[in-house]
Amino acid sequence: MTELNFGRLLRSTRVYGNDIAVQDLASGHEASYLQHLERVGRLSSVIESLGVSAKDRLAVLAGSSHTYLELWHACLAGSAMINPLNLRLAPDELVYILNDSASTVIFVDATYAPVVADIRARLPELRHVVLIGEGSGPYDHRLDDLLAAASASELPAEPHPYAPAVLMYTGGTTGLPKGVVLTQKALVLSAYRMQSTVDLGPRQSFLSFMPMFHIGSISAWGLYLPTGGRVVIMDAFDAGAANAIVNEYGITAMGAVPTMLAFMTQHPDFQPAMLQSLRLVMYGAAPMPPQQLGELREMYPTLGFHQIYGMTEICAIATGLTRADHYSGGDKLTSVGRPMLGVDLELRDPVTAAPTPRGEVGEIWLRSDSVMAEYWNKPEQTASSLVDGWYRSGDAGRLDDDGYLYMADRVKDMIVTGGENVYSIEVENAISSHPAVDQVAVVGIVDPTWGERVHAVVVCDPDAVTPGELSDHARRTIAGFKVPKTWTLRTEPLPLSAAGKVLKRDLRAEFS
Repeated sequence: MTELNFGRLLRSTRVYGNDIAVQDLASGHEASYLQHLERVGRLSSVIESLGVSAKDRLAVLAGSSHTYLELWHACLAGSAMINPLNLRLAPDELVYILNDSASTVIFVDATYAPVVADIRARLPELRHVVLIGEGSGPYDHRLDDLLAAASASELPAEPHPYAPAVLMYTGGTTGLPKGVVLTQKALVLSAYRMQSTVDLGPRQSFLSFMPMFHIGSISAWGLYLPTGGRVVIMDAFDAGAANAIVNEYGITAMGAVPTMLAFMTQHPDFQPAMLQSLRLVMYGAAPMPPQQLGELREMYPTLGFHQIYGMTEICAIATGLTRADHYSGGDKLTSVGRPMLGVDLELRDPVTAAPTPRGEVGEIWLRSDSVMAEYWNKPEQTASSLVDGWYRSGDAGRLDDDGYLYMADRVKDMIVTGGENVYSIEVENAISSHPAVDQVAVVGIVDPTWGERVHAVVVCDPDAVTPGELSDHARRTIAGFKVPKTWTLRTEPLPLSAAGKVLKRDLRAEFS
């Protein structure tokens, strides 16, 4: 047995004793590190009493809460493979995932208990539905009752480093979700990578509003709790509430996507003093538009930023743009940084897999011990994505002479117009620097002349700017063929996933 298992990380947190570990704002729950570990041990006993073993799948369909975080820790300590379910999934998608994973137990809150009740007849493997918290939804057991009846328990025996720990489903190219299997070793190494590069001081307060079904929630359960931080949980992101919480609780760090940060600073009640306690903002999903980053740095000169690029298949973390990189400024701010410790990165031709010359765009290939073990029950897709120890990301980018990675697009989202390749991020950065622009997304639309035409959807005050003005502005920094040929100006926000990413497939469907 080695230390590369999450149970070892949890046991090491006993040294923080009575320091506050978790505050759940919705329920009012507060627990010290010792109290949190006691609850996780008791929850592990409950899971065992339900007939769940370390190799079984335990599903969760619930909003973010201290109980969800405890379920993460109990499962990662060795009680079960956690199968966190996206709250936006349709009933048929939930049926597919629960049957494909053969999940025997599902933990739900009152909001989602009726959803499970409606589909339960189609779930032959499901034996127990456990209700989290208060409510009167249909269930087999109430978790509070199970916890009250459980005897105090230690954490399970430490799992093997290569034991599967997480089964997390992502969108599938065939229309069916793909289950990503992550091992204990993958999770712990990702936590260590973050801890080695993110500037963590003692007793930091981290605001967690990333959905806990998302791999990005690793910042809460894998970064700040194992290192003595206090995690303050919002059950769902709300820009106005987030501003108020940072101010009231003296939050020193948070993780977000650029769109969320924009919503916070553009909120009608926003005052710069509200975020004065922040010392670090981690962000991901996309590089922050230069205009937005400049405004934040002007308001908060001492605020540090750390950008992370990654995906579920590599346990969240591939590259990082550090605090020091942000202070250096320049073109590097439009990159997603350099590979994290222990991560190999190459750019290759998406068709031939031949190496791409430095400075040219290619598909991003990644190699590390945090790469997924497989796609669950999908050997063909596993074989096409895992090649000779490398993971083919499907993302496109280029490397500069210093090894910084600049994102271009998803390979499948690249726009080919008149025989030229156009990468949406570059166009979006050119447009977003206009002061009238709040949000922008660029997609390709089928065009009889050009094959595809570049189309921009801009959230702004339509009376404050015209498409012609935006075209002229973009043309100052990008080639003419990259400038959108058509525009949509609107006040309605862009469609976002639960993780805050723009849903470009929805936009393409809207304008096709």
